[in-house]
Amino acid sequence: MKNTFGTNITYTLFGESHGEAVGIVIDGLPAGILIDQKFIAEQMDKRKAVGKISTQRHEADKVEIISGLFEGHTTGTPLTMLIKNTAQHSNDYQSLRYRVRPGHADYTAHVKYHGNQDYRGGGHFSGRLTAPIVAAGAVAMQLLQTMNIDMGTHILQCHQIKDNSFSDNKATLKDQIQRLKETEFPVLEPAIGKDMIQFIEKTAHMKDSVGGVLETAVINVPAGLGEPFFNSMESTLSQLLFSIPGVKGVSFGSGTAFADHYGSEMNDSFIYEEGVKTATNHNGGINGGITNGMPLRFTTIIKPTPSIYKPQNTIDLETNKEVSLTIQGRHDPAIIHRARIVVDAVTAIGILEAITCSQAIEPFYS
Repeated sequence: MKNTFGTNITYTLFGESHGEAVGIVIDGLPAGILIDQKFIAEQMDKRKAVGKISTQRHEADKVEIISGLFEGHTTGTPLTMLIKNTAQHSNDYQSLRYRVRPGHADYTAHVKYHGNQDYRGGGHFSGRLTAPIVAAGAVAMQLLQTMNIDMGTHILQCHQIKDNSFSDNKATLKDQIQRLKETEFPVLEPAIGKDMIQFIEKTAHMKDSVGGVLETAVINVPAGLGEPFFNSMESTLSQLLFSIPGVKGVSFGSGTAFADHYGSEMNDSFIYEEGVKTATNHNGGINGGITNGMPLRFTTIIKPTPSIYKPQNTIDLETNKEVSLTIQGRHDPAIIHRARIVVDAVTAIGILEAITCSQAIEPFYS
C-alpha cells in the first residue's frame, strides 16, 4: 500500500476510520514557517458533518501537531498531524465483514489485502481519511498565501440543480472566492443553495443519496508551473483529485465542451494587459501542461454516496452466495458540500508541489 505523495515536500497518510486516530506526516517543509493553527481549525470546520444533509457521526476533528513545530514555527523536521477518532460505532459493521457493500471498496480491498484489511467503516478507504488531508492542505494554503495564491470551490451542480458558474472577471472572481470562505453551504447563489439542501433532505428521506459537480478556481498562479508530459499541472492535480473518495471525473477549463466546438472558437487569444494574458480562458489557465498565468479552472465530479439504506444485492465472501444487504449506521445522503474543502486542500498541495519542483520560478522559501 502506497500512502505518500510529493517530491520535495512529501505527505504520508495513515490511520483507519475506526482506529484510534488518523493523521498525516509532512516532510520537507523548510524551517521557520509560521503555522496558524486557528486557520487549520477553520478549514477543518468546513469538512464537518452539519444538519440533516450529513452523517450523524460528529467528530471533534481537533488537529494535534505532535512533531515538527516549535514556538509556532516549523523546525524543518517532519510535521506530524494527528486527529483522534472519538465517535466511531464499530458494531454497525460487524454484519458487513464478508458482505461487500455495492459502490464501496470492500471487495477490491479484500482481494488486494487478502482479507487482512480493517473493514470497519471502510478502514483506510474511508472518507474519514480526508480529515488529515484537509489539515495538510491548510498548511499548504498558508505557504501559498505568501505568494498571494488563493482558491475556492463551490457546488456547480447537485443532481439536476445548477448554481451559477465562476465569473471570468478577475475582480468578481476574487470576491466570489472570498465569499465562499465565509459560506457554510458552498454555492455562489444562496437561493439555489436552499433548493439543493431541500433536495438532499428529500433524498435522505427516500433512503437514497445524491452526487454532483464541484467547480474550482485558483487565482494569482504564476506562469511556468508544471511539465509538458508526466508531471503536467493537469496530471499532478488529477492524481490528487482522484485520490479523494467518491471522485469519478475531473475536467479542466471548458472540459467536455471542447468536443462541441471548432478550434477557432476554443483557442484562447493572447493579449497584453498589464502583462501577458488570454482574452478567454477555455483552457483553464494551462497550456501544454504548464500554467499560463490565468486563473486555474476545473470541475470535479462527485458520485452519489454509496452507503444507502435501501436493500441492495451483493455477495457474501465467506459463502460465495448472493445475498440481500441493508446498510445500517450513520451515513451521508450527500458528501459534495463536505468535499469542497477536500478539493481545495489537494489543490493547494498540488500547486505547492509544482512550485517546489519548478525551474521557472524561485521557490518561495529560499
